[in-house]
Parts: sequence; structure tokens; C-alpha cells
Amino acid sequence: MLPLKLLNLSLLVLFPLAWFAPLLRAGLLPLFGLSEISVISGLQSLWDSDVILALLVTFLAIFAPYLKTIGLALIHFGLLKRKTLPVLNIMGKLAMADVFLIALYIVVIKGIGIGKVETAWGLYLFTGCILASLAVSVFTEKKKAPV
Repeated sequence: MLPLKLLNLSLLVLFPLAWFAPLLRAGLLPLFGLSEISVISGLQSLWDSDVILALLVTFLAIFAPYLKTIGLALIHFGLLKRKTLPVLNIMGKLAMADVFLIALYIVVIKGIGIGKVETAWGLYLFTGCILASLAVSVFTEKKKAPV
């Protein structure tokens, strides 16, 4: 159980790192260089153009995975009842939707052929954090005895 607790607690540090890490590099023409886009820089742009979408992405990318991680930590240390696991699992699935949206954006831009998009290491870190969080919740759910 200790490795599960440590993995979950490490996500409390890795998620904020993933939010500031470059998810992708995009530009209109390769000659002008590519701009790095992170979760945070993307949210900053969204707040200027579409507040509703910015609220949705902020919830999916930041609040849902982090609250789920905190909730799982509270369950692991006996400070929250296991009955909350289904709600935490839903939050994790919502966070995975954010990774899907980023991947969809990359596919659409590459398919149009206008400009250039490259994935960056932050996309893999963010995706890994979401998948690790899902794994922690699955193994926590399988553990029948109080953790």
C-alpha cells in the first residue's frame, strides 16, 4: 500500500509541473519558429477569447485531477470514506477528456496542413499523470480493507 500512497502523493507535485510544461509547439510557418503551449499558457489565451471554454478546460485540466489526487490521499490516510471513490473516479475520467481534446487539436491542425504542430514532453508528462492517477484509483478501489 505504501507505493500506492507514494505514487499518489508524487502526483501532487507532478501535476503542477505538467501544467507549466510545454504540451506542444505550434506555429503558422516553420520559418518563424514555433511557440510552446502549456496548459497554463493555453488557459491564459482562452480567458481572453472564450470564458466559458476557459472555465471548462480549467476544471478538466486543473481542478478535476488535483481534487481527485487529494481525495485519494485522504482515503489512503483514513481521513475520507471509501464511499467517495465513485465520485473521484468520475473526476479522473473527466481529466482524461482534457488529454483527448489536446490530441484532437493536434490531429485537426496536422490534417488541415496549415502551420506546424509538434508534441512536446509536457503532453507525455500530463498524460502519464492522468493515467497514473487512474491506476491509483483502480488499485485503491480493489483494496477491500481500509487503507
